[in-house]
Amino acid sequence: MRNLLAQGAIGALVREVQNNLASGGFLKKPCDGVYGRNTADAVSAFQQAKSVPNTGAVDDHTWPALCNRAVPPVSARSLQLTASFENHGFGLALGNFDGALLTWGIIGFTLSSGKVQRIVAEVQASHPEKVQEAFGASADELLGLMKATKARQTTWANNHTVQGGQLAEPWRTMFATFGSYPEVQDAQMALVHSDYLVPSLATCRAMGLTSELGLALAFDIQVQNGGIKPAIRKLILAKRRPNTKESDLRKMIANAVADSAKAKWREDVRSRKLTVATGKGTVHGHAYVLDAWGLNDQFVADEI
Repeated sequence: MRNLLAQGAIGALVREVQNNLASGGFLKKPCDGVYGRNTADAVSAFQQAKSVPNTGAVDDHTWPALCNRAVPPVSARSLQLTASFENHGFGLALGNFDGALLTWGIIGFTLSSGKVQRIVAEVQASHPEKVQEAFGASADELLGLMKATKARQTTWANNHTVQGGQLAEPWRTMFATFGSYPEVQDAQMALVHSDYLVPSLATCRAMGLTSELGLALAFDIQVQNGGIKPAIRKLILAKRRPNTKESDLRKMIANAVADSAKAKWREDVRSRKLTVATGKGTVHGHAYVLDAWGLNDQFVADEI
């Protein structure tokens, strides 16, 4: 028996647990996606009612009994963790606070990278009514923006960014509505899989990472840093020895990725990567124990 979710975790998987607890009368709404004391007490009450081990944490026994589906894969748990680091959800949209023009979605897809455009184009092709429903009279402006030149996109982004780097209304609300649709969330997840998970799995195989923490680290590097640069990968592999433990290899990778980051962000990257590599730490002032997120180096990531 092992933890999948426990106190301290936040995100979509936590909200799914809470919604099921609320439906069963074990937890009062609203369901905020934060696994706190009330959620732990509700899980404990559910476990007692269903005669499964009473721990207050969602484990291998509790998840299928409560959620009526298979345990979420390591990739889904890794995504929840990285989304927390990025402080993003499916609908959150930000303005041009960092040169990315527009940042939106579960891991912060950007307009500058072309990924926002890919999601909008996918939904427009398969469910055009959702674009119209979310953006209304502004739908044509949105679609035009997706195909505009970089110069025009930059001008638009600067004109629609307000104090604190926020996206101006009504665009912020329109993107939030758009991100709330299951069809749009599916499009986001398809892009997460193709552009982030698949390369992460390749990194794990190339670097010799096999644990849940190993996949979580590779995934977080792919999202925040665009993967491990070839020169850095070569350096790490040169330092690795046949008897190097994976726990030490993860720390080597974390530090090497941080050392290659821009000086302004270097220590932020280091604390984040070492938190994943070691299973605990502090990121942006928030303490993380990854066992509470269902990520542990004692278990193999089957997806690898």
